[in-house]
Order: sequence, then C-alpha cells, then structure tokens
Amino acid sequence: MTISDSIQVLASEATQWRRDIHRHPELQYDVQRTAGLVAGLLRDFGCDEVVEGIGRTGVVGVIKGRPGSRAIGMRADMDALPILEESGVQYASTVPGKMHACGHDGHTAMLLGAAKNLADTRNFNGDAVVIFQPAEEGGGGGKAMVEDGLMERFAIGEVYGMHNLPGLAPGHFAMCPGPIMASSDVFDIDITGKGAHAARPHESVDPVLVAAQIINALQTIVSRNADPLHGAVVSVTAIKAGDAYNVIPSTAHLHGTCRALTPEIRDLLETRVVEVAELTAKALGASAKAVYQRHYPVTRNHATQTVFCGEVARMVAGHDNVDVAALPMMGAEDFSFMLEARPGAFIFIGNGNSAGLHNAAYDFNDAIIPAGISYWTQLAETRLAG
Repeated sequence: MTISDSIQVLASEATQWRRDIHRHPELQYDVQRTAGLVAGLLRDFGCDEVVEGIGRTGVVGVIKGRPGSRAIGMRADMDALPILEESGVQYASTVPGKMHACGHDGHTAMLLGAAKNLADTRNFNGDAVVIFQPAEEGGGGGKAMVEDGLMERFAIGEVYGMHNLPGLAPGHFAMCPGPIMASSDVFDIDITGKGAHAARPHESVDPVLVAAQIINALQTIVSRNADPLHGAVVSVTAIKAGDAYNVIPSTAHLHGTCRALTPEIRDLLETRVVEVAELTAKALGASAKAVYQRHYPVTRNHATQTVFCGEVARMVAGHDNVDVAALPMMGAEDFSFMLEARPGAFIFIGNGNSAGLHNAAYDFNDAIIPAGISYWTQLAETRLAG
C-alpha cells in the first residue's frame, strides 16, 4: 500500500476527529454538532467556500486548484444510528441509545483529511467539492441535498462515494459497474377479518391465519415471479395481532421490506406485493389493504467512472488488493440519489475483521484512515489533472 508520510501524519489527526464524532453521535438531520465541527474544520483548512444548510443540515466545502472548468463531488455521510453501543472502546458514545454503528464517523474523518490535504497542496485543476451529508440512515439526506440544488450550485459534473466494509481486508477496495447496492422499499399490510372466541374459530374470519398465508404467498414473488438471475428480496419483518390467549382478533398488521437490483424488478415487487396480499386475503374471506412505499433507488455505478475509481484504488492499495468485479449487495444506500443526478461511482474500503454494520459491537477501523485519505486525494488530483 502506497501511503505518503504526510498523509500518515494527517491520519493521526483525522483519527482524533473520528473519535470525537464517535463520542457524540447524532441521528438523521439532527447533526448540528457534527456539521458545525465539519464546517469549522473546513474553514480552518482554508477552503475557498464553505456552505452550511444544504439539504437542511448538510455541509459543502469547495477547494479551488489551478484554473479549470471542471468540478467533482466527493461525499461522506455524518449521521449515526439509534443503537445502544456495546463496543467497549474508550471513546464510546456518550449519548445513550445512539452510536456510530455504520462507520459514518470514519467516512467523515477520511474526507476531512483529504480536504485538508487538498487545500494544502492544490495539485489539481478546477474545483474539488467535499460533501458532508446528513440522514443517510433512512432519512434520504442525499435526495434532500440534490433537491436543494447541490449539483447545480457547485457545478458538479461527477460525484463519488465510499463506504467501509467489514469482512474485506483493511484498506483493500471493492466495487463493480452497474448496480452495486439494492433499492430499498417498505410495505404495510392491514388485514381485517372477524373476531371470535378462540374456542369457536368457525365463527371468525381469522386475520392471524390470513396473515400467515399472506407471508407464505409473498415468498412466491421472488421464487416464481422474479427472474432468478436478478436480485430480489421480500422480507416480512413484523406481525402484530391480538392480545389475549383465548380471543381471535379482528385485525392484523404486517410490514416489511423489498430489495431489488433493477428498476424492472422493483416495479414487479411493488405490483405483486399489493396483488398477493389483497387477493390472498380476499380468497380467505377477509380484506387487506397493502401500501407500498419507495425509499432508496438502486445504487448504480456508471461504467467510465467505475473503471477510473478502480485505477485510483490500485494506485493506493496495489493491483491485487482491489476487486473491480465484486458482487452487488442487497443493502441500500442513498448515495443512489446523487448517482441519479450525476455520473459517478461508489466504492467499498475494507474495515477488516470487525463486527458487522448496524451491530452494537461495531467500530470503525482507524487503521484504514490513511488509505481512505489517500484514495480521496488521488481521485481528485487524477480526475482534475491537466
């Protein structure tokens, strides 16, 4: 791995920023402390422009190099998760029930380190735009920043993102062209039957039984309606009905999530979840109302930018430590909204043998900060060269 001495020194400082952010986690758009810290540091670095409040609480810094007409965006996320931390680290969360369980503290620290390095060296032509986004965890902060004019205001022509990945060797990189992460949607199904005494089931239209049949039937969407070569997931994650041992309730509720790697499969899931739920209930003498809500679209890497990012990653980590044909993941990422607005690519950096993302024992691996800073620096200097 090729890491300069100056970045190794900078990484030590970035580690302190990371751990400070880790101690003070904030959720979704309520990231005022983190955003304030980021904006203050960007000003200290000498960024030519620092704008707060993009997409409610997002922060954008503009670093101008030599004269040039191009601008690229580099994005990190800032928000934490509503999880009680169990990592046992000395710098653990000081806020009960909130923690950085997805590594956004590390993403922010790495991009801050790159911003400082780029502001010091300015070895590029045009504008390097660093984007610090709120509300990745379910709040659609990427969409909010795009809708707030992020791309147009800063004349961003291409946009890039990075996320840590437990299980991938520290500082290694992985990505693929096309879909790299799935769309993420949710559904709610309300079932209405007829309640009765549990000892007289023939007098009821049992919504619990109907719910069970709907759950089973929903699984046929993936197994029998979706092309098996295209990724699809339908997961029912909750069922709620009744309170008593001896009463068949009159209503039941199901909810869950759907994931897809193509817009066509996403459309199929939306149509079939509603049809299967409502018609299964009808066939059993009950009624059901299914509501399907779209959240994050497919995160789709653009071909040219994916090849470029692979080349940059190899400059940092070496040819054998970069996988440019990794399998897509069924998790979702709202960087997808930015990739719908501009060409770009999303890449994973290995976090090593850590607990998984969204796990109470997770911690970002500070040892990968130098590689992350190097990647962002190399990306800006290479894409904005000449």
